[in-house]
Amino acid sequence: MGQTAYRCRRGMLVILLMGSLIRPGYAQTADQPASDSQDIEDFDAPLDPDQPLTEFPDFGVEWPDLNDATDPVIEESEAEAASDLASEDVIEDQPLPAGEELLTENLSLNEYQPTDALAETAYRISFEGLPETIGDAFNTRFQILSVLEQYRGEDANFAQIRRRAQSDTDLVERLLRIEGYYDAVVQTRFETDGEERVSVVINVQAGPQYELDAIALPGLETAIAPDPQKFRDIFGLQSGAIVNSDRIMDAIGRLDVAMAENGYPFAETSEPELEIDHAERLGDLDVPVTPGGRFNFGSIVMAQTDLFDADHVQMIARFAPGDLYQASDVEDLRRALIATGLVSTISVDPVVAKDPGAVDIAVNVAPAPLRTIAGELGYGTGEGVRSAVSWEHRNFFPPEGLIRATAVLATQEQSGSIAYRRNNYRRRDNVLNGRTALSVVDRPAFKAQTFSVAANIERQSNLIYQKRWSWSLGVELLASRETDVTGPAATTARETFFIGSLPGSVTFDASDDLLDPTRGFRLTGRIAPEASLQDGSFFYVRGQLDGSAYFPVSDKIVLAGRARFGTIAGAGNNRIAPSRRLYSGGGGSVRGYGYQSIGPRDANNDPLGGRSLVEFSLEARVKTGFLGGNLGIVPFVDAGNVYTSSTPDFSGLRYGAGLGVRYYSDFGPIRIDVGTPINPQPGDTRIAVYVSLGQAF
Repeated sequence: MGQTAYRCRRGMLVILLMGSLIRPGYAQTADQPASDSQDIEDFDAPLDPDQPLTEFPDFGVEWPDLNDATDPVIEESEAEAASDLASEDVIEDQPLPAGEELLTENLSLNEYQPTDALAETAYRISFEGLPETIGDAFNTRFQILSVLEQYRGEDANFAQIRRRAQSDTDLVERLLRIEGYYDAVVQTRFETDGEERVSVVINVQAGPQYELDAIALPGLETAIAPDPQKFRDIFGLQSGAIVNSDRIMDAIGRLDVAMAENGYPFAETSEPELEIDHAERLGDLDVPVTPGGRFNFGSIVMAQTDLFDADHVQMIARFAPGDLYQASDVEDLRRALIATGLVSTISVDPVVAKDPGAVDIAVNVAPAPLRTIAGELGYGTGEGVRSAVSWEHRNFFPPEGLIRATAVLATQEQSGSIAYRRNNYRRRDNVLNGRTALSVVDRPAFKAQTFSVAANIERQSNLIYQKRWSWSLGVELLASRETDVTGPAATTARETFFIGSLPGSVTFDASDDLLDPTRGFRLTGRIAPEASLQDGSFFYVRGQLDGSAYFPVSDKIVLAGRARFGTIAGAGNNRIAPSRRLYSGGGGSVRGYGYQSIGPRDANNDPLGGRSLVEFSLEARVKTGFLGGNLGIVPFVDAGNVYTSSTPDFSGLRYGAGLGVRYYSDFGPIRIDVGTPINPQPGDTRIAVYVSLGQAF
């Protein structure tokens, strides 16, 4: 029947399904047989004295100096390419059926005859005859594995160029077999483009694509009904589909995932085997399957460790004993344990449990360093220099009880604080926070000496798990001695405020990234009822609504917009402590203006703050090709104002504009923004600079 069968090994970059074997060093033409078996017959046949000598295509070409022509890297590259592409076991190889002829043209391997002037020359590469069905995967693989591409643009003598082309001829044949073209004929020729460059033309006669005939998944029937039929449907390949190695591997991958997600933790698929029928241009696919039994989750088992125990791990897991085993739940648990920051290495594996039909999850961890000393340094126009140093122990109170001590020394602030944080508090992703702080703040807007105690419980996004919904609810108590300027005579008064607050927030995040979003939107609402004891007690409510949206214009341009509305209702502006009023201006507000500098001013031209505010921002985030594509520029325009009334009237908006630079590092964009006020108030600086981590919004 004329069949050739091939066993294809998994774990390689691709599966190559070869239709015929051509021995290295021999060019296959239309007059030559297409199989090794025919070659053997030719060796055994008697010589015909009348048979004309085969034309030697390189006759007349000056033999190159061996020292110059030798290109040892080529041999190594050819070997590496062949090794990376496939590992094939030929089961049987018979010649094509009688009358079957390869589609080929009488193309000379060397139509171009080199001259002395082109003994050392660069070259260009082009293709002819590639089928329209060839996709980007072919081009990507050729770019990675091609010897011609590896040395493109470098000077080489003609002998070296030809050797590279011969190596790539075999590569192209292999890549075409991935797409199902088993009768492809690939030849190269050389031309000159008139600019003392050699053009290497790779001519392809692809022939027809082979199709799948019989598809077998032996062993799948041992799975529990109705899983076998469901898994066959998920495998997806049907008779009549193109013999495409990528699609076969995708189908096997889907089957592996389906079994692991439906209670089969020990399921395996063996090496696929493909038997090619050249006469019918068909392929029979055989993928042995070992389901290994269906199981439910059992218990968490782990060795004794000071980090946390099995009960804490079970609380973090998104599965309970008795749930159907799913590999995605096991991977989710592994990522969650890494996110604690307490482990350096971890393994999370299913093991057979004592209870029939159950698998325990064995967790083994190695502790990471638990103590960290960190420092920060920043600068902002209007804020000055800010430096901070901190020490933390991430498991001071096991499990996951963090203690952090922080000291800040800045132009306008000196403070010290001790914070407590317990991750996964009673429920996965819940965080319990506590903080006590003492600070001295000396800003143009106000001067305050404050002692505060605060606590809250929150469910917030982090760099590993970006949540759609997040929230926070807490309590804050503070005593603050603050200086304020009142009246047209600019009278200075120092008063002490005792304030209690119940802050809360909720966020809906539909963006695609926490630090560098490119599409989607975010909405955040904050509310804080507060009671103030100062010459009697009174109550008021602080509220704020933030929204931002991101629109991709192209792969390198994103338009981003932001709006903010704030209000304080229930008390007059003069009764509210200066540190609790609303302010605008700065790097996270209206750029181009100093920190908290926008809004009403007192007789000394210092900001008074207010009871309502509005802010708007629009910027274009443009990635450039510099620094490997990691550098971007951001033109922006911002607007905003603060009002003494509890509702904004949108009058007197202050505008700022400028240009920012972004460096996209592995841990998020580093931003530098330079802005200028368009309609400044008296005393505003002409240039403002802001440096921070992450986008402005």
